[in-house]
Amino acid sequence: MADTATLPPPEALKPAREMAEAHPARWPGESVEYRAARTALLAEEIELRRQIQRVAEHRRALPPGPTASDYRFRDKDGNELALADLFGRHDTLFTYFWMFGPERERPCPMCTSFVGSLDIPAPDIEQRVALAIIGRSPVERQLAVARERGWTHLNFYQTVGEDFARDYRLVVDGDEGAGVFVWTRDRDAVRLFWAAEGGAETADPGFDPHLAPDPTPLWNVLDMTPEGRGADWYPSLSY
Repeated sequence: MADTATLPPPEALKPAREMAEAHPARWPGESVEYRAARTALLAEEIELRRQIQRVAEHRRALPPGPTASDYRFRDKDGNELALADLFGRHDTLFTYFWMFGPERERPCPMCTSFVGSLDIPAPDIEQRVALAIIGRSPVERQLAVARERGWTHLNFYQTVGEDFARDYRLVVDGDEGAGVFVWTRDRDAVRLFWAAEGGAETADPGFDPHLAPDPTPLWNVLDMTPEGRGADWYPSLSY
């Protein structure tokens, strides 16, 4: 059930440990030790859920972001569009800039995995907000990868010029990166609402930089397994 209600203050919430201990789940053949450890973990999961909800509240409460310049993009039909045109009927736009510049023979495997995870739910997402995948390669190249991967629901756009990629630090000293950006339409202006931030400066020891919560389903699934993400594994374009 969808819910964007404000979470009550901590003192008004039932303690996570109490909620976990009241949960009735018991699995066939589980040991006393397993149940104790699982209940303790459930309490942590409840606390994490609450923290994620509070972070989302803080994100929604951000003051108006900076106004975007008149960046231009090209669609699959060769039309040149303004950033505002990518909103369609919505006032909010979610964009993902993937690492597939013209100098790349193939797109970034991690970007490809994430873009693929957006394809199936795209019609659901677009009931609420606009969704656009942006790359520096011609749309024809991007669509060729989409067909190869079986994607059918996403809209792809090519940046016109390098201003967008440079201004938002998606290309720095010739190195290309990826970016998640959420934009809002404010009358005739487009504002940056929120962008994923982080890099080497924000990474914990032994971990690649990533957000909390991590938006990538791949990592979320692996985080639920005993093997975890692994220290030296990334997805590939083919297996």
